[in-house]
Amino acid sequence: MEQKRIVIVGATSGIGREVARLFIAAGWRVGIAGRREEQLMSLAAEAPGQVVWEQIDITHTEAASSLERLIERLGGMDHYFHASGIGAQNPMLDPEVELRILETNAVGFTRMITAAYRYLAAQGKGGHISAISSIAGTKGLGTATAYSATKRYQNTYIDALAQLAHLRKDRITFTDIRPGFVATALLNGSQNYPMLMQPEKVAQSIFRAILRRKRSVVIDWRYRMLVFVWRLIPRFVWERLPIRTKSK
Repeated sequence: MEQKRIVIVGATSGIGREVARLFIAAGWRVGIAGRREEQLMSLAAEAPGQVVWEQIDITHTEAASSLERLIERLGGMDHYFHASGIGAQNPMLDPEVELRILETNAVGFTRMITAAYRYLAAQGKGGHISAISSIAGTKGLGTATAYSATKRYQNTYIDALAQLAHLRKDRITFTDIRPGFVATALLNGSQNYPMLMQPEKVAQSIFRAILRRKRSVVIDWRYRMLVFVWRLIPRFVWERLPIRTKSK
């Protein structure tokens, strides 16, 4: 049986790194990418001959070309997993913070997802694209405006690509992964978030969802309940709720 190949962008830390380890353990050939070269090298050293890496900053215009190089060195790609993203609370609406989040979570996300789609479509064999978005895309969170908006964008973009794949008969499937709060660098190591999950456990849920090719998944069951309730709240009530993403 031919060895399957996955590319993981955002594998230098947190969820992406843990998911990479699970695919390595499952015997896949794994291409890893991210901004921090030393972290990529250390992960690749855990499985010499099975892992290749490429330093990629998704906010740079040449990132798509770097992805192509990584795929070539990997020997092809069956699955693309996008785990790269940033977030911040910004109630004072510092424009630099807002725009930095947009550049990574919207522009960079689009750059890499479309590059992966084009590659898989050109191969003619289909494939699978998965991405970490967030439950924050369900409703706009007032203290995390740009983050919420970019996560909603990611949800909608994946929906649109799934329809496009059917229209073009590209045989590409998608998994939209929506975790709740995870104890990673994205939350600056804070322990003040409610229902905080550990990245190792979240990675296991993501690994299973990818293998089962689930169309979308909220992680975990507590957040599935929370999202269900959020969706029932009328807009005029939601806008008056004192919701914070981090306790003070």
